[in-house]
Amino acid sequence: MEFSLLKLILVAGLTALTALLSYYGRAVFHDGIRPIMPEFIEGRMKRPELASISFGLSVGFIASVGIAFTLSTKLLNPWLLFLPTDILGVFASRAWLAALLGGAWGIAVVSGLTAVQSVFGVFPIDFIGALGELSSPVLAGFALFPILAITYQFGWKKGAFSGVVVLLVRQLIEQGWILPKDFKLLPEAGELFVGTLLLVMFALIRDRGRDSSEMGEERSLFEERTQRIRKGLPLFAVTGALIAVIANLGYFAGSEVSIFTLQKAYSASDLSQEQALIQQAALADFLRGIGFIPLIVTTALTTGVYGVVGLTFIFPIAYLSPNPFIAAIGGALMITLEILLLSKVGKVLEKFPSLREASDSIRTAITNIMEIALLLGSVLAVLKMGQFTGFSIFVALYAINEALGRPVIRLAASPLAAILTGLILNILYLLQLFTPAAG
Repeated sequence: MEFSLLKLILVAGLTALTALLSYYGRAVFHDGIRPIMPEFIEGRMKRPELASISFGLSVGFIASVGIAFTLSTKLLNPWLLFLPTDILGVFASRAWLAALLGGAWGIAVVSGLTAVQSVFGVFPIDFIGALGELSSPVLAGFALFPILAITYQFGWKKGAFSGVVVLLVRQLIEQGWILPKDFKLLPEAGELFVGTLLLVMFALIRDRGRDSSEMGEERSLFEERTQRIRKGLPLFAVTGALIAVIANLGYFAGSEVSIFTLQKAYSASDLSQEQALIQQAALADFLRGIGFIPLIVTTALTTGVYGVVGLTFIFPIAYLSPNPFIAAIGGALMITLEILLLSKVGKVLEKFPSLREASDSIRTAITNIMEIALLLGSVLAVLKMGQFTGFSIFVALYAINEALGRPVIRLAASPLAAILTGLILNILYLLQLFTPAAG
Protein backbone atom coordinates (compact mmCIF):
# COMPACT_ATOMS: atom_id res chain seq x y z
CA MET A 1 0.00 0.00 0.00
CA GLU A 2 2.11 2.85 -1.34
CA PHE A 3 1.83 6.32 0.14
CA SER A 4 0.87 9.29 -2.00
CA LEU A 5 -0.40 12.78 -1.19
CA LEU A 6 -3.30 12.34 -3.62
CA LYS A 7 -4.41 9.17 -1.84
CA LEU A 8 -4.15 10.92 1.54
CA ILE A 9 -6.28 13.88 0.41
CA LEU A 10 -8.94 11.77 -1.33
CA VAL A 11 -9.31 9.26 1.50
CA ALA A 12 -9.37 11.97 4.20
CA GLY A 13 -12.03 13.88 2.24
CA LEU A 14 -14.10 10.71 1.84
CA THR A 15 -13.95 9.70 5.51
CA ALA A 16 -14.82 13.27 6.54
CA LEU A 17 -17.96 13.09 4.36
CA THR A 18 -19.03 9.65 5.59
CA ALA A 19 -18.63 10.85 9.20
CA LEU A 20 -20.88 13.81 8.34
CA LEU A 21 -23.51 11.47 6.84
CA SER A 22 -23.44 9.50 10.09
CA TYR A 23 -23.60 12.70 12.18
CA TYR A 24 -26.73 13.89 10.36
CA GLY A 25 -28.28 10.42 10.53
CA ARG A 26 -28.52 10.21 6.73
CA ALA A 27 -26.40 7.08 6.20
CA VAL A 28 -24.17 4.52 7.91
CA PHE A 29 -22.21 1.57 6.57
CA HIS A 30 -23.07 -1.06 9.20
CA ASP A 31 -26.36 -2.84 8.40
CA GLY A 32 -26.89 -3.54 12.10
CA ILE A 33 -26.69 0.13 13.10
CA ARG A 34 -29.19 1.39 10.51
CA PRO A 35 -32.34 0.01 12.24
CA ILE A 36 -31.25 1.66 15.52
CA MET A 37 -30.72 5.12 14.01
CA PRO A 38 -34.43 6.20 14.17
CA GLU A 39 -34.24 5.88 17.96
CA PHE A 40 -31.60 8.62 17.93
CA ILE A 41 -33.13 10.68 15.11
CA GLU A 42 -36.53 10.79 16.83
CA GLY A 43 -35.03 11.72 20.20
CA ARG A 44 -35.43 8.45 22.10
CA MET A 45 -31.67 7.81 22.32
CA LYS A 46 -28.72 10.10 23.10
CA ARG A 47 -25.54 10.34 21.04
CA PRO A 48 -23.24 8.69 23.63
CA GLU A 49 -25.53 5.64 23.86
CA LEU A 50 -25.73 5.26 20.08
CA ALA A 51 -21.95 5.72 19.78
CA SER A 52 -21.43 3.00 22.38
CA ILE A 53 -23.71 0.58 20.49
CA SER A 54 -22.00 1.45 17.19
CA PHE A 55 -18.58 0.80 18.70
CA GLY A 56 -19.66 -2.56 20.13
CA LEU A 57 -21.16 -3.70 16.82
CA SER A 58 -18.24 -2.53 14.68
CA VAL A 59 -14.95 -2.92 16.54
CA GLY A 60 -14.63 -6.64 15.80
CA PHE A 61 -15.11 -6.12 12.06
CA ILE A 62 -12.61 -3.24 11.99
CA ALA A 63 -9.95 -5.25 13.83
CA SER A 64 -10.51 -8.44 11.85
CA VAL A 65 -12.01 -8.01 8.38
CA GLY A 66 -10.90 -4.40 7.88
CA ILE A 67 -7.26 -4.71 8.91
CA ALA A 68 -6.72 -8.32 7.75
CA PHE A 69 -8.05 -7.72 4.23
CA THR A 70 -6.00 -4.55 3.78
CA LEU A 71 -2.77 -6.13 5.03
CA SER A 72 -3.42 -9.13 2.77
CA THR A 73 -4.11 -7.13 -0.40
CA LYS A 74 -2.67 -3.61 0.15
CA LEU A 75 -6.12 -2.27 -0.80
CA LEU A 76 -8.37 -0.21 1.45
CA ASN A 77 -11.82 -1.60 2.16
CA PRO A 78 -15.19 -0.34 3.49
CA TRP A 79 -14.89 -2.04 6.90
CA LEU A 80 -11.63 -0.23 7.61
CA LEU A 81 -12.76 3.19 6.38
CA PHE A 82 -16.50 3.44 7.03
CA LEU A 83 -17.22 1.47 10.22
CA PRO A 84 -15.03 3.88 12.25
CA THR A 85 -16.70 6.90 10.62
CA ASP A 86 -20.10 5.44 11.61
CA ILE A 87 -18.87 5.61 15.21
CA LEU A 88 -17.12 8.98 14.95
CA GLY A 89 -20.12 10.60 13.24
CA VAL A 90 -22.62 9.67 15.92
CA PHE A 91 -20.09 10.40 18.67
CA ALA A 92 -19.36 13.97 17.54
CA SER A 93 -21.43 16.74 19.10
CA ARG A 94 -20.94 19.15 16.18
CA ALA A 95 -20.84 18.75 12.40
CA TRP A 96 -17.36 20.31 12.12
CA LEU A 97 -16.07 17.88 14.77
CA ALA A 98 -17.53 14.90 12.89
CA ALA A 99 -15.80 16.03 9.68
CA LEU A 100 -12.53 16.66 11.54
CA LEU A 101 -12.54 13.27 13.27
CA GLY A 102 -13.53 11.49 10.07
CA GLY A 103 -10.77 13.19 8.08
CA ALA A 104 -8.23 12.39 10.79
CA TRP A 105 -9.20 8.72 10.58
CA GLY A 106 -8.58 8.71 6.83
CA ILE A 107 -5.14 10.26 7.33
CA ALA A 108 -4.30 7.78 10.09
CA VAL A 109 -5.29 4.79 7.92
CA VAL A 110 -3.29 5.84 4.85
CA SER A 111 -0.15 6.90 6.71
CA GLY A 112 -0.31 4.22 9.43
CA LEU A 113 -0.88 1.23 7.19
CA THR A 114 1.77 2.43 4.73
CA ALA A 115 4.23 2.43 7.64
CA VAL A 116 3.11 -1.06 8.73
CA GLN A 117 3.56 -2.39 5.18
CA SER A 118 7.07 -0.90 5.07
CA VAL A 119 8.02 -2.55 8.36
CA PHE A 120 6.65 -5.92 7.26
CA GLY A 121 8.61 -5.59 4.01
CA VAL A 122 11.98 -5.88 5.84
CA PHE A 123 11.06 -9.07 7.71
CA PRO A 124 13.33 -12.03 6.82
CA ILE A 125 10.35 -14.19 5.82
CA ASP A 126 8.17 -12.41 3.26
CA PHE A 127 4.74 -13.40 4.55
CA ILE A 128 3.02 -10.38 2.96
CA GLY A 129 4.05 -11.64 -0.48
CA ALA A 130 2.85 -15.13 0.40
CA LEU A 131 -0.58 -13.73 1.23
CA GLY A 132 -1.06 -13.27 -2.51
CA GLU A 133 -2.01 -16.96 -2.54
CA LEU A 134 -5.31 -16.00 -0.89
CA SER A 135 -6.73 -14.79 -4.19
CA SER A 136 -6.62 -18.00 -6.26
CA PRO A 137 -9.35 -20.03 -4.48
CA VAL A 138 -11.47 -16.88 -4.11
CA LEU A 139 -11.49 -16.38 -7.89
CA ALA A 140 -12.56 -19.96 -8.58
CA GLY A 141 -14.82 -20.44 -5.57
CA PHE A 142 -16.91 -17.29 -5.68
CA ALA A 143 -18.15 -18.09 -9.18
CA LEU A 144 -20.04 -21.06 -7.71
CA PHE A 145 -22.16 -19.16 -5.19
CA PRO A 146 -25.31 -19.11 -7.43
CA ILE A 147 -25.38 -22.94 -7.36
CA LEU A 148 -25.35 -22.90 -3.56
CA ALA A 149 -28.03 -20.16 -3.46
CA ILE A 150 -30.26 -22.17 -5.82
CA THR A 151 -29.83 -25.27 -3.64
CA TYR A 152 -30.76 -23.32 -0.48
CA GLN A 153 -33.90 -21.84 -2.01
CA PHE A 154 -35.12 -24.38 -4.56
CA GLY A 155 -33.72 -27.72 -3.40
CA TRP A 156 -30.91 -30.08 -4.33
CA LYS A 157 -32.36 -31.20 -7.69
CA LYS A 158 -32.36 -27.70 -9.16
CA GLY A 159 -29.00 -27.11 -7.47
CA ALA A 160 -27.49 -30.22 -9.08
CA PHE A 161 -28.96 -29.30 -12.49
CA SER A 162 -27.53 -25.78 -12.18
CA GLY A 163 -24.15 -27.16 -11.13
CA VAL A 164 -23.95 -29.31 -14.27
CA VAL A 165 -24.97 -26.41 -16.54
CA VAL A 166 -22.58 -23.92 -14.90
CA LEU A 167 -19.57 -26.26 -14.98
CA LEU A 168 -20.34 -27.20 -18.59
CA VAL A 169 -20.37 -23.49 -19.52
CA ARG A 170 -17.05 -23.06 -17.75
CA GLN A 171 -15.40 -25.81 -19.77
CA LEU A 172 -16.86 -24.58 -23.06
CA ILE A 173 -15.45 -21.09 -22.39
CA GLU A 174 -12.09 -22.47 -21.27
CA GLN A 175 -11.80 -24.57 -24.43
CA GLY A 176 -12.79 -21.59 -26.60
CA TRP A 177 -15.81 -23.34 -28.12
CA ILE A 178 -18.56 -20.74 -27.54
CA LEU A 179 -16.76 -17.39 -27.79
CA PRO A 180 -14.51 -15.79 -30.44
CA LYS A 181 -10.81 -16.30 -29.71
CA ASP A 182 -10.16 -12.56 -29.46
CA PHE A 183 -12.95 -12.14 -26.88
CA LYS A 184 -11.41 -12.21 -23.40
CA LEU A 185 -13.76 -13.66 -20.78
CA LEU A 186 -12.66 -15.50 -17.66
CA PRO A 187 -14.44 -18.88 -17.26
CA GLU A 188 -15.43 -17.76 -13.75
CA ALA A 189 -17.25 -14.74 -15.18
CA GLY A 190 -19.25 -17.05 -17.46
CA GLU A 191 -20.07 -19.28 -14.48
CA LEU A 192 -21.28 -16.29 -12.47
CA PHE A 193 -23.47 -14.96 -15.24
CA VAL A 194 -25.13 -18.29 -16.12
CA GLY A 195 -25.61 -19.27 -12.45
CA THR A 196 -27.24 -15.95 -11.59
CA LEU A 197 -29.46 -16.19 -14.69
CA LEU A 198 -30.69 -19.62 -13.54
CA LEU A 199 -31.35 -18.30 -10.02
CA VAL A 200 -33.45 -15.40 -11.34
CA MET A 201 -35.28 -17.71 -13.75
CA PHE A 202 -36.25 -20.14 -10.98
CA ALA A 203 -37.45 -17.24 -8.80
CA LEU A 204 -39.60 -15.72 -11.56
CA ILE A 205 -41.14 -19.12 -12.38
CA ARG A 206 -42.11 -19.58 -8.73
CA ASP A 207 -43.65 -16.08 -8.59
CA ARG A 208 -45.96 -16.63 -11.57
CA GLY A 209 -49.58 -16.10 -10.55
CA ARG A 210 -48.77 -14.94 -7.01
CA ASP A 211 -50.76 -12.04 -5.60
CA SER A 212 -48.66 -9.87 -3.31
CA SER A 213 -50.34 -6.62 -2.38
CA GLU A 214 -49.14 -5.73 1.09
CA MET A 215 -47.78 -2.75 2.99
CA GLY A 216 -50.33 -0.28 1.59
CA GLU A 217 -50.79 1.62 4.87
CA GLU A 218 -47.05 1.82 5.46
CA ARG A 219 -46.24 3.54 2.18
CA SER A 220 -46.87 7.04 3.52
CA LEU A 221 -44.32 6.41 6.30
CA PHE A 222 -41.88 5.01 3.73
CA GLU A 223 -42.32 8.09 1.55
CA GLU A 224 -41.70 10.40 4.51
CA ARG A 225 -38.48 8.59 5.42
CA THR A 226 -37.36 8.44 1.80
CA GLN A 227 -37.73 12.22 1.64
CA ARG A 228 -35.39 12.45 4.62
CA ILE A 229 -32.71 10.54 2.68
CA ARG A 230 -33.26 12.74 -0.38
CA LYS A 231 -32.44 15.85 1.65
CA GLY A 232 -28.88 14.55 1.88
CA LEU A 233 -28.48 14.18 -1.89
CA PRO A 234 -25.62 16.73 -2.27
CA LEU A 235 -23.56 14.91 0.38
CA PHE A 236 -24.40 11.53 -1.15
CA ALA A 237 -23.40 12.67 -4.65
CA VAL A 238 -19.98 13.95 -3.53
CA THR A 239 -19.43 10.82 -1.43
CA GLY A 240 -20.34 8.60 -4.38
CA ALA A 241 -17.94 10.52 -6.61
CA LEU A 242 -15.04 10.18 -4.14
CA ILE A 243 -15.66 6.46 -3.58
CA ALA A 244 -15.64 5.89 -7.33
CA VAL A 245 -12.43 7.89 -7.78
CA ILE A 246 -10.40 6.06 -5.11
CA ALA A 247 -11.67 2.70 -6.41
CA ASN A 248 -10.82 3.66 -10.01
CA LEU A 249 -7.30 4.70 -8.98
CA GLY A 250 -6.70 1.26 -7.47
CA TYR A 251 -6.63 2.37 -3.83
CA PHE A 252 -9.87 0.75 -2.72
CA ALA A 253 -11.93 -2.43 -3.20
CA GLY A 254 -15.64 -2.48 -2.51
CA SER A 255 -16.22 -5.88 -0.94
CA GLU A 256 -14.87 -9.24 0.12
CA VAL A 257 -15.81 -10.72 -3.28
CA SER A 258 -13.73 -8.29 -5.34
CA ILE A 259 -10.76 -7.33 -3.15
CA PHE A 260 -8.63 -10.41 -3.86
CA THR A 261 -9.49 -10.40 -7.57
CA LEU A 262 -8.47 -6.73 -7.81
CA GLN A 263 -5.25 -7.44 -5.94
CA LYS A 264 -4.42 -10.09 -8.53
CA ALA A 265 -5.42 -7.73 -11.35
CA TYR A 266 -3.19 -4.89 -10.15
CA SER A 267 -0.21 -7.24 -9.85
CA ALA A 268 -0.75 -8.87 -13.26
CA SER A 269 2.04 -8.37 -15.80
CA ASP A 270 -0.21 -8.86 -18.84
CA LEU A 271 -2.63 -6.01 -19.69
CA SER A 272 -5.30 -8.31 -21.14
CA GLN A 273 -5.23 -10.46 -18.00
CA GLU A 274 -5.49 -7.35 -15.82
CA GLN A 275 -8.55 -6.15 -17.76
CA ALA A 276 -10.19 -9.59 -17.58
CA LEU A 277 -9.66 -9.72 -13.81
CA ILE A 278 -11.03 -6.20 -13.34
CA GLN A 279 -14.11 -7.18 -15.35
CA GLN A 280 -14.45 -10.27 -13.15
CA ALA A 281 -14.27 -8.09 -10.01
CA ALA A 282 -16.88 -5.70 -11.45
CA LEU A 283 -19.23 -8.58 -12.24
CA ALA A 284 -18.71 -10.08 -8.79
CA ASP A 285 -19.56 -6.79 -7.04
CA PHE A 286 -22.53 -6.24 -9.37
CA LEU A 287 -23.99 -9.65 -8.50
CA ARG A 288 -23.27 -9.15 -4.82
CA GLY A 289 -25.09 -5.80 -5.06
CA ILE A 290 -28.15 -7.53 -6.50
CA GLY A 291 -28.19 -9.83 -3.47
CA PHE A 292 -28.16 -6.88 -1.08
CA ILE A 293 -30.84 -4.75 -2.81
CA PRO A 294 -33.77 -6.02 -0.69
CA LEU A 295 -31.89 -5.61 2.60
CA ILE A 296 -30.62 -2.09 1.88
CA VAL A 297 -33.82 -0.82 0.22
CA THR A 298 -36.11 -2.23 2.92
CA THR A 299 -34.08 -0.80 5.80
CA ALA A 300 -33.76 2.56 4.01
CA LEU A 301 -37.52 2.78 3.48
CA THR A 302 -38.33 1.82 7.06
CA THR A 303 -35.63 3.84 8.85
CA GLY A 304 -34.91 6.84 6.62
CA VAL A 305 -31.19 5.96 6.79
CA TYR A 306 -29.28 4.88 3.67
CA GLY A 307 -25.95 3.10 3.21
CA VAL A 308 -22.86 5.25 2.64
CA VAL A 309 -22.03 3.15 -0.45
CA GLY A 310 -25.66 2.97 -1.55
CA LEU A 311 -26.62 -0.29 -3.25
CA THR A 312 -22.87 -0.83 -3.97
CA PHE A 313 -23.27 -0.45 -7.77
CA ILE A 314 -20.79 2.43 -7.53
CA PHE A 315 -18.00 -0.15 -7.43
CA PRO A 316 -18.50 -1.85 -10.83
CA ILE A 317 -18.81 1.62 -12.40
CA ALA A 318 -15.56 2.70 -10.74
CA TYR A 319 -13.56 -0.38 -11.75
CA LEU A 320 -14.68 -0.20 -15.40
CA SER A 321 -14.43 3.57 -15.92
CA PRO A 322 -11.60 4.64 -18.27
CA ASN A 323 -10.38 7.40 -15.92
CA PRO A 324 -11.08 8.94 -12.48
CA PHE A 325 -13.07 11.83 -13.96
CA ILE A 326 -15.60 9.52 -15.65
CA ALA A 327 -15.66 7.37 -12.48
CA ALA A 328 -16.53 10.44 -10.36
CA ILE A 329 -19.45 11.37 -12.63
CA GLY A 330 -20.66 7.77 -12.73
CA GLY A 331 -20.42 7.34 -8.95
CA ALA A 332 -22.30 10.56 -8.23
CA LEU A 333 -25.04 9.78 -10.78
CA MET A 334 -25.41 6.18 -9.62
CA ILE A 335 -26.03 6.93 -5.94
CA THR A 336 -28.30 9.87 -6.86
CA LEU A 337 -30.37 7.64 -9.15
CA GLU A 338 -30.61 4.95 -6.46
CA ILE A 339 -32.00 7.42 -3.93
CA LEU A 340 -34.50 8.91 -6.39
CA LEU A 341 -35.77 5.42 -7.29
CA LEU A 342 -35.89 3.99 -3.74
CA SER A 343 -39.69 3.95 -3.47
CA LYS A 344 -40.13 2.42 -6.92
CA VAL A 345 -37.61 -0.34 -6.19
CA GLY A 346 -39.51 -1.08 -2.95
CA LYS A 347 -42.74 -1.52 -4.93
CA VAL A 348 -41.05 -3.89 -7.40
CA LEU A 349 -39.78 -6.04 -4.52
CA GLU A 350 -43.35 -6.34 -3.23
CA LYS A 351 -44.45 -7.90 -6.52
CA PHE A 352 -41.70 -10.53 -6.65
CA PRO A 353 -41.42 -12.18 -3.22
CA SER A 354 -39.18 -15.00 -4.49
CA LEU A 355 -36.63 -12.46 -5.67
CA ARG A 356 -36.77 -10.90 -2.20
CA GLU A 357 -36.24 -14.31 -0.62
CA ALA A 358 -33.42 -15.05 -3.09
CA SER A 359 -31.40 -12.21 -1.58
CA ASP A 360 -31.16 -14.11 1.73
CA SER A 361 -29.99 -17.22 -0.12
CA ILE A 362 -27.47 -15.16 -2.10
CA ARG A 363 -25.99 -13.53 1.02
CA THR A 364 -25.77 -16.86 2.85
CA ALA A 365 -24.20 -18.57 -0.18
CA ILE A 366 -21.66 -15.78 -0.68
CA THR A 367 -20.64 -15.90 2.99
CA ASN A 368 -20.26 -19.69 3.00
CA ILE A 369 -18.35 -19.81 -0.29
CA MET A 370 -16.02 -17.00 0.80
CA GLU A 371 -15.32 -18.70 4.13
CA ILE A 372 -14.28 -21.90 2.34
CA ALA A 373 -12.28 -20.09 -0.36
CA LEU A 374 -10.41 -17.91 2.14
CA LEU A 375 -9.66 -20.94 4.33
CA LEU A 376 -8.14 -22.77 1.35
CA GLY A 377 -6.28 -19.65 0.20
CA SER A 378 -4.89 -19.11 3.69
CA VAL A 379 -3.65 -22.70 3.81
CA LEU A 380 -1.81 -22.16 0.50
CA ALA A 381 -0.32 -18.92 1.88
CA VAL A 382 1.00 -20.45 5.12
CA LEU A 383 2.43 -23.43 3.25
CA LYS A 384 4.33 -20.99 1.04
CA MET A 385 5.54 -19.05 4.11
CA GLY A 386 6.66 -21.93 6.27
CA GLN A 387 5.70 -25.32 4.84
CA PHE A 388 4.09 -27.58 7.43
CA THR A 389 5.48 -25.57 10.35
CA GLY A 390 3.41 -22.66 9.07
CA PHE A 391 0.45 -24.96 8.48
CA SER A 392 0.65 -26.28 12.06
CA ILE A 393 0.70 -22.76 13.54
CA PHE A 394 -2.19 -21.71 11.29
CA VAL A 395 -4.35 -24.71 12.24
CA ALA A 396 -3.71 -24.05 15.95
CA LEU A 397 -4.75 -20.39 15.64
CA TYR A 398 -7.82 -21.19 13.55
CA ALA A 399 -8.89 -23.99 15.93
CA ILE A 400 -8.48 -21.75 19.00
CA ASN A 401 -10.80 -19.19 17.41
CA GLU A 402 -13.38 -21.92 16.77
CA ALA A 403 -13.04 -23.29 20.33
CA LEU A 404 -13.58 -19.81 21.81
CA GLY A 405 -16.88 -19.44 19.99
CA ARG A 406 -15.49 -17.48 17.01
CA PRO A 407 -14.64 -14.06 18.52
CA VAL A 408 -13.30 -13.39 15.00
CA ILE A 409 -15.87 -14.29 12.33
CA ARG A 410 -14.85 -17.07 9.94
CA LEU A 411 -14.70 -14.68 7.00
CA ALA A 412 -11.81 -12.84 8.67
CA ALA A 413 -10.41 -15.67 10.81
CA SER A 414 -8.46 -17.34 8.00
CA PRO A 415 -6.61 -14.26 6.64
CA LEU A 416 -5.97 -13.01 10.19
CA ALA A 417 -4.59 -16.41 11.26
CA ALA A 418 -2.37 -16.39 8.14
CA ILE A 419 -0.98 -12.94 9.04
CA LEU A 420 -0.32 -14.03 12.64
CA THR A 421 1.35 -17.20 11.32
CA GLY A 422 3.71 -15.03 9.27
CA LEU A 423 4.61 -12.94 12.32
CA ILE A 424 5.20 -16.05 14.47
CA LEU A 425 7.37 -17.64 11.77
CA ASN A 426 9.54 -14.52 11.70
CA ILE A 427 9.92 -14.62 15.49
CA LEU A 428 10.87 -18.32 15.34
CA TYR A 429 13.38 -17.51 12.59
CA LEU A 430 15.02 -14.80 14.71
CA LEU A 431 15.19 -17.27 17.62
CA GLN A 432 16.80 -19.80 15.23
CA LEU A 433 13.89 -22.19 15.76
CA PHE A 434 12.76 -22.18 12.15
CA THR A 435 14.61 -22.33 8.84
CA PRO A 436 12.64 -21.74 5.63
CA ALA A 437 13.14 -24.17 2.76
CA ALA A 438 15.54 -23.03 0.06
CA GLY A 439 14.08 -21.63 -3.16
